[in-house]
Amino acid sequence: MDAAMTELSRGGKLKWLWLAVLVIILDLGTKAMATAMLTYGDPVPVVPMFNLTLLHNTGAAFSFLAGAAGWQRWFFVALALVVSVVLVYWLKNLQRRETWTAVAIVLILGGALGNVYDRVVHGYVVDFLHFYWRDWHFPAFNLADTAITIGAAMMILDMFRKPANSGGDAERSD
Repeated sequence: MDAAMTELSRGGKLKWLWLAVLVIILDLGTKAMATAMLTYGDPVPVVPMFNLTLLHNTGAAFSFLAGAAGWQRWFFVALALVVSVVLVYWLKNLQRRETWTAVAIVLILGGALGNVYDRVVHGYVVDFLHFYWRDWHFPAFNLADTAITIGAAMMILDMFRKPANSGGDAERSD
């Protein structure tokens, strides 16, 4: 009970973990639908500049290290799990007023864990959202990647929203 009271006094930001779970459910659900309904590598036009194209990514963002010998699978799993532990610790220690940061953290967490599931179960990440302009094609991605990107963008925006440190850390010029 004391731990719960301490959590509430800090702001209770672990309550936002439901959003990470929602991201994981939506991500894995859409990946399962894409796998069931699409043929690998065969683009399905949706609107101009956007196709649904089932692809498997053994690398990281933008297929980074996709051509490696296979070690990258477990490296990215381990990295995502370490980052996830750090994110949960950070979330747990947020103050009550830091809701924006909490949402950003759980979006990144949900996306990271959605992609971890794919790496562990399949050995690759299922991608299917494919944007292009003329002959230029943006790397295919998924809802987990979208959540990670939105969460990261929120954190970057947050750096500009917060006032500079006005505490006693700066040297006085008296």
